[in-house]
Amino acid sequence: MKDEKPTRKLATILAADCVGFSRLMDKNEELTIQNIKKCRNLIDPVITENGGRIFHTAGDSVIAEFNSVVDSVNAAIEFQKVLHERNENVPEDSRMVFRVGMHLDDVIIEGDNVYGSGVNVAARLEGLCEPGCILLSRTVHEKISKRIQVAIDSLGNAQLKNIEGDFEIYQISPILKNGIKPIDPTKLTTKSPPTESKIVTENKDKNAKPRLMILPFRNMNKSEDNDFLVDGIVDDIITEFSMINFIEIMSRNTTFEYKDNPVDVKEAAEKYKLDYVVTGSVRSAGNRVRISAELGDPFTGDSIWSERYDKTMDDVFEIQDEIVRKVSSAVLGEIEVTSLKRAKRKPTEDMTSYEYFLQGVYFKRKNTKEDVNKAVEMFTKAIENDENNGRAYAQRCCTWGGALGKKWLNEPDNELIPKILSTLEEAYELTDHDWDCHRLLCAVSLFFHANYDKAEEHGRKAYELNPNNHAVLTVYGQSLIFNGECERGIEILEKAFELDPMNQELVDKIIWGYYAMADYEACIYHTNKIKKMGPNNWLLKIASLGALMRYEERDTEMNLFTGAHGKDELKLQFDNLNFNNEEIIESTKNFIFNELESGNVVFSESKFQNFAIQNN
Repeated sequence: MKDEKPTRKLATILAADCVGFSRLMDKNEELTIQNIKKCRNLIDPVITENGGRIFHTAGDSVIAEFNSVVDSVNAAIEFQKVLHERNENVPEDSRMVFRVGMHLDDVIIEGDNVYGSGVNVAARLEGLCEPGCILLSRTVHEKISKRIQVAIDSLGNAQLKNIEGDFEIYQISPILKNGIKPIDPTKLTTKSPPTESKIVTENKDKNAKPRLMILPFRNMNKSEDNDFLVDGIVDDIITEFSMINFIEIMSRNTTFEYKDNPVDVKEAAEKYKLDYVVTGSVRSAGNRVRISAELGDPFTGDSIWSERYDKTMDDVFEIQDEIVRKVSSAVLGEIEVTSLKRAKRKPTEDMTSYEYFLQGVYFKRKNTKEDVNKAVEMFTKAIENDENNGRAYAQRCCTWGGALGKKWLNEPDNELIPKILSTLEEAYELTDHDWDCHRLLCAVSLFFHANYDKAEEHGRKAYELNPNNHAVLTVYGQSLIFNGECERGIEILEKAFELDPMNQELVDKIIWGYYAMADYEACIYHTNKIKKMGPNNWLLKIASLGALMRYEERDTEMNLFTGAHGKDELKLQFDNLNFNNEEIIESTKNFIFNELESGNVVFSESKFQNFAIQNN
């Protein structure tokens, strides 16, 4: 047989070894060998799980190659944290600390071996590295600087033994920061914002609540088969935080904008005025699930709290509770989160029903005809597996409601509406404490029954149970405006938009609220901020200009409107105005169609009628 021809490829090389291994061997050979084996049992699986291949080991050292730079650095960070956790729980003479060097370069592959400067540089960097840290070359740093959510310190240039030229080097300190041990969250009472965070905190109200963003967790299975599980677990954690009145949490819509895009955490923190970020990963295999989570400072990159859980799927709710409790304690100090009682919130004891429920939510959010039908199918299966899964009933109602008027489902709207109402009653009977049921009942009372008092009642209950959920804030704010409490309603809607700034429909509702409050300047201001204004908002802008007697501008906007949409659309939008107040409707007609005669505003009924019936 011919020898296998060597091949070349670009790879990231990770070199790691144990600090002071020779000294430990000299002191107690048998104990040291036992401990290095235990450490390797922790390190090797992390490397493999992150896509690495170990091609060389000698005593205390490990050298591995990775195709992905990001995965390689994540692996190094993860096993340094795992080793730190081990050291915290073993006697001092059994503790082992590792250092890591990493370099991206062209290497030669010959059989199972890897050769080249990539290997040599990584090994030299490892020798220079501080214990418990990770030392990176410039080529690695360039690839991960905006993709890895930790602090990376520049250490300047260094000369490596037997290698020509200077090397720019960078250090990650996943465990130690400036020689200080990581913060124990169980001993925290308060968390003062770091100095660099003042960019954000100075622009926030001094009484503002701490604001978090839960970034999408990484799917460690390397396939989309369990995306619904990873996303669902994060969804539930976001929901848990939204029910804590002392914290603000960014909406799921905003969070998942970063799912498939590299995130610059500091940039996101400045944009959304964040105080903290939570990151993590999920790996599942059969009934087993591993969830890692970390609370970090987005400005310094410091880790405040982190944990890894290896459990069965039956324990997933307890893991979610633990994450929420530990993060809340770190952010707020030891608080009693009285609203978080999992026994009442757990959707089901049947994990098959829960997985069908998560798949339903996953498909529902894709918002296409095919996916909406899949979502209904999944929620129905969740109910078939557990007829007491109230959240599945509620979400099936929400899915049906979102499909109304789109002809996406087999049933016509006049058959769907009774199904929505009856199914929602079932959901409410099963989970009368559930914030989502109250949210849906608020929406039904607003838009199906026009029972605005009942809508406010359900909206208030939903808000009391979940004061940070943008969907709750949206319907509750609308119910307040319908009942004449415009100022409070707009305040609630603007808070919803702060937590869900990607939601342009919220801007529409804020404009509507300002118009109802007769703040026409604010109405015009917000319509001018919209890139592509819809007919409804355009009508309110025209009416606001009329209310302010800016008739020339009003008429210009009216001509632009009719040129874009036609005169029939103006009449249609006017007929669709809904303020629960006839005076607002009548004054709007005057603002749009009145003429100024002798300094007085006089309504021309004939002008309105002619305008409405004329063709383009």
